[in-house]
Amino acid sequence: MAGRTAEVRTSLWRLPAMRALVGATTLGFASYCLTLASLPAYAVAGGASAGTAGVVTAVLLVVTIAVQSVVPALTARFGAGPVLAVGLAALGAPSPLYVLDDGLAWLSAISAVRGAGFGVLTVLGATLAAQVAPAERRGEAIGLYGLAIAVPNLVAVPAGVALVLDGQVAWLAWLSASPVLALPLVPALVRAVRLESTAGRSSRAAALAALAPSGVLLAVTLAGGGLVTFLPIERPDGALATAALLVFGITGAITRWRAGLLADSMGTRLLVPLSLAVSAAGLALVALGLVTGDAWVLAGAGVFGAGYGAVQNLTLITAFARAGAGGATAASAMWNASFDAGTAAGALALGVVAAGLGLPWTYTLVAVGLVLTLPVALAATRPAAR
Repeated sequence: MAGRTAEVRTSLWRLPAMRALVGATTLGFASYCLTLASLPAYAVAGGASAGTAGVVTAVLLVVTIAVQSVVPALTARFGAGPVLAVGLAALGAPSPLYVLDDGLAWLSAISAVRGAGFGVLTVLGATLAAQVAPAERRGEAIGLYGLAIAVPNLVAVPAGVALVLDGQVAWLAWLSASPVLALPLVPALVRAVRLESTAGRSSRAAALAALAPSGVLLAVTLAGGGLVTFLPIERPDGALATAALLVFGITGAITRWRAGLLADSMGTRLLVPLSLAVSAAGLALVALGLVTGDAWVLAGAGVFGAGYGAVQNLTLITAFARAGAGGATAASAMWNASFDAGTAAGALALGVVAAGLGLPWTYTLVAVGLVLTLPVALAATRPAAR
């Protein structure tokens, strides 16, 4: 019996659909991560001011969120395979055009097309992750999907910046075309995975069912957006910000990967609020460290990353569970839009608050806000009304 259990627990990697999903996700997010932080630097090198360079990223995310909202309808009309293929092509094929001009308008136009493709990839990637494995192992499958996202974040973000700073924009542009290489994986993935029938419940009802877990995700990603955006600005000298963000990324990757296994065995009722509380404690430690000492910043970044990664996995699981049969794509759209909106809001709104209160107090207030979100986290784990 023990041997059989071990075999079951290692078999997800053997599923062709799982391997195809991990491959397509890794190639797609590598493209996104390579350009996420490097394009603003490229725009500044081309003459844009530091204050306007973020427009490139903002355009990409705005288009991403807009497209995410229509992916369920597109999938119902054309099927998951064609929509996913077009999304991968839109994300990767325009990337080599970045070498033609470094003007802000040109970079933003290309990023708008790529944002549409990224919106498709995020929604359908999460949806397919929930379908590649038996229902009792959904958390584990979503964890592997999260790992395929986390690794490019750890590697490709700093690599993209290094390429731009070294003047290797052509390499950046061509490497960012990587989603095109994922196109051959689409037929095998779609053949092996049959998406749930949309007859179970309407897209609107499924999105409403996913609202509570997506709200928890939005709160945590708002905090994360504020951390990664303003910690390097607060501590521009030395290696503290770099080390803290690396620790944050590593712990987040581990918990996003492994939290699903816990959810499969014990459910999400306790894990979701616990992960949210861990996130709040970590951000409070970062705030304390900015006043008292660097060691607390590093510790806080690690603790916050652990909660941040776990919340991502667990809220996606609960969103799918609440949406029920036929609601996976709509739930994924709601969840992904909340992720991107929270990250963008954290990068914009917290800067305004920090300008008046200072970053330590700003992080403290956000940590308190996360604690106040605990009732939503508890509600998110309850079955949605039918």
